[in-house]
Amino acid sequence: MALKLLFSTEAKAQLRDLEHDPRTKDLVKLKRVRRCLGLLEANPRHPGLNSHKYAELKGPNGEDVWESYVENRTPSAWRVFWHYGPGKDTVTVVSITPHP
Repeated sequence: MALKLLFSTEAKAQLRDLEHDPRTKDLVKLKRVRRCLGLLEANPRHPGLNSHKYAELKGPNGEDVWESYVENRTPSAWRVFWHYGPGKDTVTVVSITPHP
């Protein structure tokens, strides 16, 4: 069962910045981010995402925040941070950013 993705204001802005950046490097990054979001929507536990809890961050209502890999073994590899909710079949993307 596919989940519905919601985006925080920050995540929307980060995705929009990637979509409108004319640099070729970021077009590759955008493709990787979209692939990650597609896998997340289909199955947050997909092995390619390497999803795991991110202990240093909590959602707005105290939800556990998860980290999923956009890329790996890359300097400043990008990640998608997300949490379950607000609805039963919903995932909220909190941030799309290089690994902190």
